[in-house]
Amino acid sequence: MTTTLITGANRGIGLSLVQQHVARGDRVIAICRARSRELAETGVEIHEGVDVTDAAAIARVVAAIGDVVLDRVILNAGVLRDDSLDDVSFEDVRAQIEVNAIAPLQWAKALRPRLARGSKLALITSRMGSMADNGSGAYYGYRMSKAALNAAGVSLARDLAGAGIAVLLLHPGYVRTGMTAGAGNVDPGEAAQGIVARIDELTLATSGSFVHASGTPIPF
Repeated sequence: MTTTLITGANRGIGLSLVQQHVARGDRVIAICRARSRELAETGVEIHEGVDVTDAAAIARVVAAIGDVVLDRVILNAGVLRDDSLDDVSFEDVRAQIEVNAIAPLQWAKALRPRLARGSKLALITSRMGSMADNGSGAYYGYRMSKAALNAAGVSLARDLAGAGIAVLLLHPGYVRTGMTAGAGNVDPGEAAQGIVARIDELTLATSGSFVHASGTPIPF
């Protein structure tokens, strides 16, 4: 049985990822701040009350899951704050970098002992972290945080290659979730389906790639 750990699992893309992995017969370990009714109904192992930026909370989760080998880790938790040059809040910029970039690196480092040869690490990033693709500006904190996450993901791919662990940077699309206030052109289930397919395809030869959930490569 494949064991998959997912952060930000209580709603949106994270919840859909949990549901799809359960449907495949995976053992799923769900990490969240507070369980939703829909997450509880999946019957998976839930670790709630977790602030993904809190080193002590991360350590508690790692201790609680024991010596289990994680076949897949999907670091999905994130935050988005709308801003422009005129109204940018540097507090918000720092908060987004903390949640979207530093926290995933903390989780990857903490979970490294639970990853074996053949394990896969997926980082849910955004096309908005692409500097080559930025044609509209604004969203300073979000863009900066996702660009930083992309940089960390490529380094993780290089550092984990020798251990046989592959890393993928995934843009889910413009998804209708609470984060986007219901805007978007993709449902969470459709986005999750694409994410799962891309992780299935991931190999060491493609580790460090930055791709859309549809499979289209995205420039850094």
